[in-house]
Amino acid sequence: MLTATLIDTLEVKNQLGEGVIWDSDAGAAWWTDIDGMTLYRYDWCDRRLAHWATPERLGSFALVASSDDLICAFASGFAYFNPVSAKLRWLQRVTEAGSGLRLNDGRADRHGRFWAGSMVESGEPGGGALYCLDQRLTMSRKLSGLTISNGLCWSPDSTIMYHTDSPTRCIYRYDFDPQNATLDNRKLWVTTEDGCFPDGATVDSQGYLWSAQWGASRIVRYTPDGEVDFILLLPMSQPSCVAFGGPNLDVLFVTSARQGMSSEACAAQPEAGNLLVFQTDVTGIADPSFVPQ
Repeated sequence: MLTATLIDTLEVKNQLGEGVIWDSDAGAAWWTDIDGMTLYRYDWCDRRLAHWATPERLGSFALVASSDDLICAFASGFAYFNPVSAKLRWLQRVTEAGSGLRLNDGRADRHGRFWAGSMVESGEPGGGALYCLDQRLTMSRKLSGLTISNGLCWSPDSTIMYHTDSPTRCIYRYDFDPQNATLDNRKLWVTTEDGCFPDGATVDSQGYLWSAQWGASRIVRYTPDGEVDFILLLPMSQPSCVAFGGPNLDVLFVTSARQGMSSEACAAQPEAGNLLVFQTDVTGIADPSFVPQ
C-alpha cells in the first residue's frame, strides 16, 4: 500500500503558496507566495531557505535551460526574471491593469515550451485563458472561457494533457500532440465533491495524477483511468500545489495558503501557509526547463 510520511515542515506562513517545482541540477525546491510577492528556494542538502521579493505577483514559473533566469508568469504577463540580481525582461504582456485578470498556474512541458493560464480574480466565469509561450517566445492562446486556470500537467509520454478550471470542480484530459502543442478530444476525467476544488497537480512516473484539492484538506492520487487510488489527508484546508523532488524524486512537496482565513481559522490550522514535505514510496518525473531557441 502506498504511504506518504511527513518528514519536514517549513514554517513560511505563505498567504498563497503555489507553483512548487524541483530543480534537479541544484537539488532545490522552488515556489512562490503569490499574494506575498515572494519567491522561495529550499536547498535540500543543507536545508537552507532563501527568498526574494518579486516585482509583481508571481503565479508560476519554470527554470530556463543554461541560464540563471526563471521564465515567469507574473500577474500581467511573461518575463525572464533573475531573483538574485532582480533583473527583469518582459516578453509578452497578457493582462492590463484594472482588468481583474492575472496569470496563475503554469509549467514547462517536456519539449521546452512554457504554459500558464489566467484567472478572473472576482470569480466571475469566462474571462480566463490558457497560453503557451514557445521556444521562439511566440505566445498563443490554447483555451479560453476559463475562470481559474489550474492543474496543468502531462502524462509521462506527453500524449495527454490534464487541466482544470477550478470553480467547475472538473479535471479534463486532452489528447496532446507534443511536437505541435495542439489539444484535441477533450474528455471529462474527474469531478470532485462540493467544496473540493482541484488546484495544482503533477503526474508521477507511473502516470498517476496527484491533485492538491483546495478546501478539502487533501492530496488525491488518481489512476490513469480517473479512479481514486490514494488520499493524503493534510492539517490545513487549502493545499495548493504539489511537486516531486529530492535526490530520488520520491519526496512530495506541498504548498498551502492562508488566503481568506480569519485569525481564528489560522489559529485552528497552524500549518496553513506552510510547505509540507512527505517521504513517499513512489517516484515523480523531473520538472522540465524552458528551452529558448
